[in-house]
Amino acid sequence: MDRKPKRRTRELIFETSLRLFNQFGEPNVTTTVIADEMNISPGNLYYHFRNKDAIIEEIFRAFEHEIEDTLAVPERRAPDVEDTWLFLHILFELVWKYRFLYRDLNDLLSRNRTVEIHFRRILEHSVRTATRLCEGMVAVGQMRADEHLIEALATNMVVVSTYWLSYEYVREPRKPVEDLALGRGVYQVMALVAPYFQGDARALFEKLAEQYLGE
Repeated sequence: MDRKPKRRTRELIFETSLRLFNQFGEPNVTTTVIADEMNISPGNLYYHFRNKDAIIEEIFRAFEHEIEDTLAVPERRAPDVEDTWLFLHILFELVWKYRFLYRDLNDLLSRNRTVEIHFRRILEHSVRTATRLCEGMVAVGQMRADEHLIEALATNMVVVSTYWLSYEYVREPRKPVEDLALGRGVYQVMALVAPYFQGDARALFEKLAEQYLGE
């Protein structure tokens, strides 16, 4: 029977750090805590990552790679309402996977120049993608909106999706945020554009809303 190769220490540090950051918040997790959790010496950890910022930047690079792929809306046809729901579902799953980045976002941006610059680019890409989704729904006749309204909606969609977990945490800070909050986040973003739906799009929105809100 073939033996599976042992995962490298660097990969385990990455995975352990991400889990601890997500669970306790990045400011509350030190390199000593990470080393203790892995039952390795701090020196072993520093051999792979010179400090905690280096770990954060490694995690952020992985996040950036995944979200850039997610934000790449297919160009073969105009996206419709179902495409938008699916996109938001995948996006919020990614937000949940790297939720410490969103929960501790302002603090991270103030301390890490690399994260600050690259996250700004991600926001700009997110707005372009949201614009493309809205334009697609207009093109297929599911939504009525002019250029200025689409611009405002795209910005609002990005604001809500970016700070949804922060809102959930502030709303009940003593209660762990559950992944069920993601479904509510998807709904809240779609609710921004729902008033401008027309035809069958409105009925489809209500049907999908029932699934996401468990009604």
